[in-house]
Amino acid sequence: MDKARILAGLEHAVVSGKKEDAIRHANNAIRHGLSAMEAIDSGLIKGMNIIGDRYSRHKIFLPQVLLAADAMYAALNLLLPHLSVEAASERAVIVIGVVEGDVHDIGKNIVRAMMVAAGYDVRDLGKDQPEDTFVREAKLSKASIVAMSTLMTPTMDSMKTTVDALVEDGVRSNTLIMIGGPPTSKEFADEIGADLHAVSAQEAVALVRASLNRKRR
Repeated sequence: MDKARILAGLEHAVVSGKKEDAIRHANNAIRHGLSAMEAIDSGLIKGMNIIGDRYSRHKIFLPQVLLAADAMYAALNLLLPHLSVEAASERAVIVIGVVEGDVHDIGKNIVRAMMVAAGYDVRDLGKDQPEDTFVREAKLSKASIVAMSTLMTPTMDSMKTTVDALVEDGVRSNTLIMIGGPPTSKEFADEIGADLHAVSAQEAVALVRASLNRKRR
């Protein structure tokens, strides 16, 4: 088995947004006994990191990001069932969604793709979600992070409502809260009691990684 070739193939399939290639290389990885975690870490995540970097530097645009994410998810669907029980149990859970009143989810979808690529277990609630949905899923999944976004200023109030609900239900004490979206700011995050504020998908992943590493110490 040429492990390097398979890993490079997974990386290139993501970077080029070629879903069929991603499926083919994932099947090769499984067939040749390559560790699913290594295929994800050194193939798919590596490719998605390149995409994230290019997107943050405005070298590529949204359609390329979505194609890359589609290729990544196609390969992940094949590889994730082959993760060892130990490796799967170590994946931190992130609950993500767009708050109530907002149906714009492109930004959330990019963050979700980057979080999945970074190896996290992402529970996507979708768009226009009330606070009780965030609370319920955070409790059921024992989430390490609750991430919420909005594109519109009027629905920023829904973020505060959700934070308050997480506090009231006792979830807040064990869960970090991250917000994002054009109208939000670090100052607003501090005001409503959120822990993290990200302005891009790349920054969101970096903040989550750093925060969870500190939490484990």
